Amino acid sequence: MTTEIDKAAERVAKLQAQADKISAPLANAQAQLQSAQEEEAERRAKRAAIYNRRIAGSWMERARHAADSGNDAHARFVELLSEEPWFTAYVEYRAARYKRGHVVTEAQRAQAALGEPVTAPEQRWHGAAIVEEIVKEVERQAAKRGAEFGRELDEAREAYVSGTD
Repeated sequence: MTTEIDKAAERVAKLQAQADKISAPLANAQAQLQSAQEEEAERRAKRAAIYNRRIAGSWMERARHAADSGNDAHARFVELLSEEPWFTAYVEYRAARYKRGHVVTEAQRAQAALGEPVTAPEQRWHGAAIVEEIVKEVERQAAKRGAEFGRELDEAREAYVSGTD
């Protein structure tokens, strides 16, 4: 048994020597890796700081440029929209509402200046009402066109049934 123990001990010693021989280069490689990772982290931190300073110093101009980049498209949209007869009519309608607002406001000032009770009503503005009015008008016109189509179908059916088609 002693010989087996001696053989096992000898084998362990050889493997330990081989491990020691390999562990030194492994430790060096691990140290190099750690150093490279630290250098990379430092490089990234410096670049991040430069980038952050650049953004912090130029964000207003960049934001203004980004916002202004849609100006041409907006102008084209408004130009095309303004050429639409329904839009022109709607603008005229809304302008009349604004004119009414000025008349009401002036009447309130005049009544107050004369010491009279203010009987002119407060102007009511409904921001979402514009969209609602457009939607209502679209629905009204769509229903009207749908009814016309329904009448055309009725006439076509009547013509077919009566044999006058």
